[in-house]
Amino acid sequence: MKTLLLFLTFSAFCFAQNTLSYDDEKGSEKATLQDIKWLAGNWKGEAFSGTYEENWSKPFGGSMMFNFKLVVEDKIVFYELGHIVEKDGTLEYQIKHFDANLSGWEEKDESENFKFIKKVDNRMYFDNFTFEYISDNQVNIYAYFEDSKEEMVFNFKK
Repeated sequence: MKTLLLFLTFSAFCFAQNTLSYDDEKGSEKATLQDIKWLAGNWKGEAFSGTYEENWSKPFGGSMMFNFKLVVEDKIVFYELGHIVEKDGTLEYQIKHFDANLSGWEEKDESENFKFIKKVDNRMYFDNFTFEYISDNQVNIYAYFEDSKEEMVFNFKK
């Protein structure tokens, strides 16, 4: 029994996390929007007891813009608007949140900003977010929520 408990405890600590935290000392790898252009399209999925949709534009003007909407029981819960932008030879992911009445969560001139970390195979790692290409019709986005210390996966399908 002790061996099983030790194995389960060890396994829990060794579980591979899908998100990374940005390290100022290491900085960001070089990247362009061409590295993540596969994200463009209209996507849908389920989370938070509801259905979400997210629409990404193709790279244009140095950014890929997106909008997100979460609907639970036929009611808007919140929206997100943002982009991935080319900046200083790399990428940055920026988000602003709005409630159902389009009242902003962040201050007027502020957004949540997530620096790019690196690209590994079919994954693009940003600070606490990972975009994973599965196929032309499926993408996973992993998000780490610092408040709850939990990582969630959002499975998007076209």
